[in-house]
Amino acid sequence: MGYKSISFPEGTKFLVTGSAGFVGSNLVEAILNLGYQVRGLDNLSTGKKENIEEFINNSNYEFIQGDIRDLETCMKACEGVDFVLHQAAWGSVPRSIEMPLLYEEINIKGTLNMMEAARQNGVKKFVYASSSSVYGDEPNLPKQEGREGNLLSPYALTKMVDEEYGKLYTKLYNLDTYGLRYFNVFGRRQNPEGAYAAVIPKFIKQLLNNEQPTINGDGKQSRDFTYIDNVIEANLKACKANHNAAGQAYNIAYGGREFLIDIYAQLLNALGKDIQPIFGPDRKGDIKHSNADINKAREMLGYDPKWSFERGIQAAIEWYKENL
Repeated sequence: MGYKSISFPEGTKFLVTGSAGFVGSNLVEAILNLGYQVRGLDNLSTGKKENIEEFINNSNYEFIQGDIRDLETCMKACEGVDFVLHQAAWGSVPRSIEMPLLYEEINIKGTLNMMEAARQNGVKKFVYASSSSVYGDEPNLPKQEGREGNLLSPYALTKMVDEEYGKLYTKLYNLDTYGLRYFNVFGRRQNPEGAYAAVIPKFIKQLLNNEQPTINGDGKQSRDFTYIDNVIEANLKACKANHNAAGQAYNIAYGGREFLIDIYAQLLNALGKDIQPIFGPDRKGDIKHSNADINKAREMLGYDPKWSFERGIQAAIEWYKENL
């Protein structure tokens, strides 16, 4: 079922960068549960210590506190590793508009350092997080690889540059790279705090605290919200993919389309609340609608997401009720 049936040779070792973050810590947990070795790398700038506390005493887990902007750290982290799952990055479109230089350093230079370290250490596969933001202002739905528009933020640009480097590293150096264009991932351990928090955990936390959430824009924007277990599956399936699938980027989503105002109504219903939202201005750099064509990932990676939005949102609500 999903990623739990995926297997690797005994003694396989993974490196997860950004391992104390939302996606990274979920990958660490999944791989450890499958019985393989994991090394985590994180500088804890956005990741949280508590996300990895439960793994620290696991004999199959090793944690390096370090920064991907430092090549020596990346080289050390890649030693003796079979697969790199590179999740370390700074997210958030609006924050990237405020801090373009920092995004260039972390998301471009940091990723290039990791690719180079993986190449020099003979890593088998380099799987990295890209983003649906690379579609920019391309208006057609569903979003399809190879049909991108003008980029709308520094964040989107960093992810597009990462994809171009990924292509080059496969072509020039024979490093199998796989770019995963995540579409609005949500689920356990996603941070509900701060101005740049993702919308689902932020809404859940505010509603549980009987606060009035703010919806940016009119609430009629749509997204292909993707539960975390689908993303875990995509990362592990990419590690099993053929060489002819390397050097490319793939949409990773469920292939659905949810309107923000409908999600808000669902959360009210699930939490038994009756709180009217505040409608604020549109967020700079945001696209209005997003929905993924996942056929390429199905065909080339064997990606077969099992978690619908409805199933995922129930699991997420239960987790936040217990952990907030």
